[in-house]
Amino acid sequence: MNTTKFLALNDIPLLSVLTNSEVQKLANEVIIKNYKKDELVYHDKAMINYVYILDKGTVKLAQSTSDDKIMIKDILYSSALFGENIFVQKKLRTEYAQAMENSTIIAIPAKAFQVLFSTNHDFALQVTQVIIERLKNIETRIHNFVFLKAKSRIAEFIKKTASLKGIKIGIDEVLVNHGMSHKDISYVTDTSRQTVARVLGDLKRANIIHFSDRKPGKILIRDMMALN
Repeated sequence: MNTTKFLALNDIPLLSVLTNSEVQKLANEVIIKNYKKDELVYHDKAMINYVYILDKGTVKLAQSTSDDKIMIKDILYSSALFGENIFVQKKLRTEYAQAMENSTIIAIPAKAFQVLFSTNHDFALQVTQVIIERLKNIETRIHNFVFLKAKSRIAEFIKKTASLKGIKIGIDEVLVNHGMSHKDISYVTDTSRQTVARVLGDLKRANIIHFSDRKPGKILIRDMMALN
């Protein structure tokens, strides 16, 4: 048994329902790899051979549109499952996954993942819940696009990222190291880069958030309630 991989797998909440023997077997099959910032985990049209769990870091899932634009489908943080679309008939990826910072990722062979899904009821429920939550996020994004103005969508992005990756500073402030450019945020919030820059600037002048022009990938939220 590979002890290092066994310990790494034991730290993943999604895999907590597996038995020791299942984790031991999985430890002999998975690949754990470190990715540098901007390195592709997989590209679109790649064969669907693995399912991935983000051990540490941040990954974006994105898709190129027919007019050569980029659509960011999701931003993932530690312990997130992705590339799980192995239950469809398609054999090739329709999206790509890219590390947004130095990240450690666990690759599980698709066949091993399918065996666990079919033999461990609790694991199947966990995975199903992840898929349901992802569909809910897509539904929320569509709702926000239709009913919320650009400023509100950007504020929602800041709040959501704070809830997933924020670090509380003092009593009320929250530091968010999102590592995204204005262009990336525009893709996620379905706005324009200019709108993102304007809205963030307005929020900064209102002392609701603060960020340095030299490090725009970090936002200090001074007043979370004011983002509502």
